[in-house]
Amino acid sequence: MTKKINLFANLKSDFASGLVVFLVALPLCLGIAMASGAPLFAGIIAGVVGGIVVGYLSQSHISVSGPAAGLTAIILTAITDLGAFDVFLMSVFIAGLIQLALGFLKAGSISNYFPTNVIEGMLAGIGIIIILKQLPHAFGYDADFEGDQAFIQNDGSNSFSFLFDVLNHINLGAVVISVVSLVILLSWEKVPFLKRIKLVPGALVAVIAGIVLNEIFLSTGSSLAIAKEHLVSLPVPKSFDEFKSIIITPNFGAVTNPQVWVVAVTIAIVASIETLLCIEASDRMDVQKRYTNTNVELRAQGVGNIVSSLLGGLPMTSVVVRSSANNNAGAKSKMSAIIHGVLLLISVLSIPAILNKIPLATLATVLILVGYKLAKPATFMHFWEKGKYQFVPFIATLVFVVATDLLKGVALGIIISIIFVLRGNLKRAYVFKKEEYEDGDIIHIDLAQEVSFLNKAAIKQTLSEIPENSKVVINAHDTEYIAHDVLDLIREFKETRAIDENIKVKLKGFKEAYELENTPENNNHVTIEHYYDVAKRALVQKEVVKEKF
Repeated sequence: MTKKINLFANLKSDFASGLVVFLVALPLCLGIAMASGAPLFAGIIAGVVGGIVVGYLSQSHISVSGPAAGLTAIILTAITDLGAFDVFLMSVFIAGLIQLALGFLKAGSISNYFPTNVIEGMLAGIGIIIILKQLPHAFGYDADFEGDQAFIQNDGSNSFSFLFDVLNHINLGAVVISVVSLVILLSWEKVPFLKRIKLVPGALVAVIAGIVLNEIFLSTGSSLAIAKEHLVSLPVPKSFDEFKSIIITPNFGAVTNPQVWVVAVTIAIVASIETLLCIEASDRMDVQKRYTNTNVELRAQGVGNIVSSLLGGLPMTSVVVRSSANNNAGAKSKMSAIIHGVLLLISVLSIPAILNKIPLATLATVLILVGYKLAKPATFMHFWEKGKYQFVPFIATLVFVVATDLLKGVALGIIISIIFVLRGNLKRAYVFKKEEYEDGDIIHIDLAQEVSFLNKAAIKQTLSEIPENSKVVINAHDTEYIAHDVLDLIREFKETRAIDENIKVKLKGFKEAYELENTPENNNHVTIEHYYDVAKRALVQKEVVKEKF
């Protein structure tokens, strides 16, 4: 159940965390828009709507919505195929309506079936991606756009080989600013009196320090000065008419275009799944362990995408990177997401020139620390200690999220988890034990509470390996359900093979409806008295042995 909270109850900490998320989100919005082949301002609009509209409608206290890297390839292809950005916006509008419908149809409940180890593997994988992608920016190599999460680069290199390219493009000024930013961020978390200044987040201090340092480098003509291409690059409208021209509305005449609907359905499905995954991850990160109504979240995302499309913005999802930064900055409620959206709106309208002085190296350092907290070694050790059934899906999800993308990585992790569940189910179908007595062994097969068709193969193999002239007790006293396939298997064993190979079978605890219980007339029957006599003789033998010694 989602705990209700007064939005203004934690304004001090929420403002500080909203400020941090704003600083992180600004270059991500621009970078994703650039990679998507869309107008740069479309990314900012999506960030503003994701913060204010979705932030207000959502019940999640930690997650932050905005343009997502996972949609860049879809958007880039769609804009190219549809031929115009306003036609693409029509697809985003329809996608929002579809998400709204999914929310009312309660499709959000599928998130309950995401295993915890898979969600944690996804978070750790994204943490590693953040570190790999931000390290080049921290060294002043900004060939890759902010917000990219793809393992394979456009030039054919990958995230690891790209790190080696950094060695040939190191910018000493960016390195100095990154080191200073890192010292500030770590000090802000470790030094007691600095930790108490919650209203001023360390990220803001690091950003101010980065701007001041670079301005000093520029004014003194130092070789450490960072060029414009290594700073935040926000569009600066010079007049109201120029600002109005930025707002593009959907081409509603394209509603009859079948391709528009194909793109809309694709965006709706991918955005919804990514949102549900992020919501599960956000709930896991929430120190207060509040749970989000995922159906409400889908409706909020639907409204957000409708509003974003009407204003000329990109489609959005709940985003792990921003949500993680929000949580790490100490967010207490969804007010922090709303504040981040308001700050985005105010800043792009009033102080774009100042924002364009922020070094990307400083923001990269902030994100690297976020990535480390997502993929810290303690998480790996936690799942390692829980055993292979928890660790293998965790590490497989992590590896494939890094090597492919979020959806493929999570899908593989879920498949592996299902396989492990099935294997465990097979092993827990029954308990097999053999008791040795003087006049022969008795084999006990105690069935589990539920025996499904998945257990048929294991039980079949066990029955086939019972030797001739054996005595077998199959006990179903604790069993609530047995699949008909398994019942038929036991019946065939009892009525055919057991007779042919002189195997004496005793069935116990089977429900009358199964028509499998032994009857006194059954000539293939081991009586209770028989087992009593056998047990009695075994006890007598043990007493004789004791007397001898």
